[in-house]
Amino acid sequence: MSEEQLLEVLVVDDEPEMRALAARALTRSGCKVDAVSNAMDALALFKRGRSFSVVVTDLSMPGITGTEFLKLIREFDLDVPVIMVTGNPSLESAVAIIEYGGFRYLQKPVDVEVLRHAVFSASAMHRLAVLKRRALELSEGDGWLIGDRAGLDARFDSALEQLWVAFQPIVRWSDKSVFGYEALVRSDEPTLGTPGLLFDAAERLGRVREVGRAVRRVVAEIADRAPPDTMMFVNLHAADLGDESLYGPTAPLSAHAPHVVLEITERTSLSRVSDVRSCMTRLRALGYRIAVDDLGAGYAGLSSFSQLEPDVAKLDMSLVRGIDTSKRKASIVRSMLTVCQRELGTYVVCEGVETEAERDTLTTLGADLLQGYLFAKPQRAFRGKSLFAPSL
Repeated sequence: MSEEQLLEVLVVDDEPEMRALAARALTRSGCKVDAVSNAMDALALFKRGRSFSVVVTDLSMPGITGTEFLKLIREFDLDVPVIMVTGNPSLESAVAIIEYGGFRYLQKPVDVEVLRHAVFSASAMHRLAVLKRRALELSEGDGWLIGDRAGLDARFDSALEQLWVAFQPIVRWSDKSVFGYEALVRSDEPTLGTPGLLFDAAERLGRVREVGRAVRRVVAEIADRAPPDTMMFVNLHAADLGDESLYGPTAPLSAHAPHVVLEITERTSLSRVSDVRSCMTRLRALGYRIAVDDLGAGYAGLSSFSQLEPDVAKLDMSLVRGIDTSKRKASIVRSMLTVCQRELGTYVVCEGVETEAERDTLTTLGADLLQGYLFAKPQRAFRGKSLFAPSL
């Protein structure tokens, strides 16, 4: 959907006054509104091929519940955000809505301005979800195989004992400064030396949290040596969100939380994490910021992005590689930058920048925070001002 097009909103409510109020308010805000009184009429519109930017629906309707309606909508549109409104809110229904992919949960009587804000936020998220699905088509996808399983436990123990962290700078190109450093796990155990192999083994052994704790401990030990006023980006596996040690105020990394961005990859589903929003609230209360990693190469749709409400989004390198010669990639990245930075207030880091042509194309499209081998490879030591050669 281009910025010039009207937002197409479907309003579903069996109460005539509420239906009319919502339709009138959204129409005055510049939306094109279809308003129907029941779920069957709404589904009939989807069956006829209609598509919508946002659906606003009552939670309790004759003959069908809001959650049942939401599941039926997903048979026609995997991404359209659904805002549920109800006069009888409950924790149970709120949890069910989130579980089934609802975007927002509003209580009646709904304030018109709150509704308007929810619809426009949902529309921006919808466009991002569509872009992510397009980006997935370009993603090469990579799988990690361990091979021989004999002695995997022993090799994993060895890998943890020899674990260390490399740091790769994230550059703010507009002023040629180092914005932050991503901490990348490494091990001197030759059979599990790469992050992919290490985490593949950890998942097979049910020991993912051990890796997360080890990485956070190592980063905390080194953090005091980091250049001042820089952010540390530390990766989290979805399983780490269920580890209570992550939230402890006395945990090693918690002392550095105001200078740490926790990266949660889109390549790992959050479906098994209980109450993701609560987890984010607890982490932010400690001072952490949140990033979505691998945007454009992980799970498509709104789920992870809307639950995490990230401060930073990191575009996957599959979108960056060769962007100077791909109009399709450039179009997707330009749109992602617009939605994230201008509409959602989210910083964007472009990963995998390897050539000056890629760098120049990205900055022309509106990117400023860049990361990749063009600037520096990951290494044990932090890089200072010497990162930038005179030629840059």
